This record gives sequence, C-alpha cells and structure tokens, in this order.
Amino acid sequence: MAKQIAFNEEARRGLERGMNVLADAVKVTLGPRGRNVVLEKKWGAPTITNDGVSIAKEIELDDPWEKIGAELVKEVAKKTDDVAGDGTTTATVLAQALVREGLRNVAAGSNPMALKRGIEKAVEAIVAELLSMAKSVDSKEQIAATASISAADSTIGEMIAEAMDKVGKEGVITVEESNTFGLELELTEGMRFDKGYLSPYFVTDTDRMETFLEDA
Repeated sequence: MAKQIAFNEEARRGLERGMNVLADAVKVTLGPRGRNVVLEKKWGAPTITNDGVSIAKEIELDDPWEKIGAELVKEVAKKTDDVAGDGTTTATVLAQALVREGLRNVAAGSNPMALKRGIEKAVEAIVAELLSMAKSVDSKEQIAATASISAADSTIGEMIAEAMDKVGKEGVITVEESNTFGLELELTEGMRFDKGYLSPYFVTDTDRMETFLEDA
C-alpha cells in the first residue's frame, strides 16, 4: 500500500481534527457531573461507560491523518491508565489543550522546539507543586473514600479498603470474576514472588504450573 505524505498546515490540522474527535467524546465524562457514553459493539449489546480509556479504545477514524491524531491521544490515555490506573479523562483533556495551544503558537511563527522546552519546564514546575500539595492516604477510612469514588460504589470501596488493610501496602490484591452473586473477600496466607522459578523442577503441579511445599 502506497504511503500518503502531508506537510505543514495540512498535516497539523488533520492531526488536530482527529485529536478533537476523540477528546470531545471522552471529556464529557469528566468530573462528578460527567455523563456516560454509549459504545456500539459489533457483537452483543451496547456498552454504557464513563471510563475515558475504554471510550478512547473504541474510536476508529477513516481519515488517515485524523486516525493518527486520535491514536496519539489514545496513547496518552493508555499510558496514564498503565501508570496511575485512573485520570485518563483528565489526561486526555490536558493533551487536547496542549495540542490546540501548541498548534496555535506554531501557526503564529513560534519555534516548535522552543515550545517543547517550555512545556517541559512547565511540567516540572506543576509536578513539583502538585507533590507539595499531595496528602498521603494511610488510614482505612481514607482508602475506602478514595476507592469508593474511583469505583463509584461505596460497597466496593469498603471491600478494597478491607483487603488493603489485611495485606498491607506490599501485599498482592487480585480481582477475579465469580460465578456466584455478590462480592467476596478471600485472604490467602503466604508470599508471592514476582520472578519465575529458578528451576522448572520446583513445579509440583505441571498442569497448573504451581509449586506446593509442605513442612518446608
């Protein structure tokens, strides 16, 4: 397939249009009064969600330049979700604003590299200020309040706080789908190693690739 090439204003405006399409769909979910978005599925019923990264992943554009712009914002949302686990909508809104103002300044004659360096300096100052304002979440009540907001469910928030209280900051919490109705909290004593086995001979159950040690 032949490659399409665009330069200058044509390329920039195409990227901006794609970013705006995706960001405008995502940003309506921002904040406590944010609205839901209905996502069409190829199979099954539509999905109703207010999760920014879930919405971003579903958006596909036909125009090649717009598609690239949308993919750039998708990467912002995905990276935020991978690193922080939340804040994808805020990150998308910030990305849209940075691109909009950046392109406006470039069109006015500003040096793109000078703009980049200015943005990097601003990011350092903002991060330092945010860290100085940050408050540590330590108590069970604080964890429950934070988790309840993130999950939009106080019951789930309380269960998350209970799990974290039992295993501690260094503990491992796994969320799995159950075939039964309701929420259950199961505590398993022991340790978990992030690395693999030093030797495959440690495995005692080859079907499940697990090792059981008794009276070790």
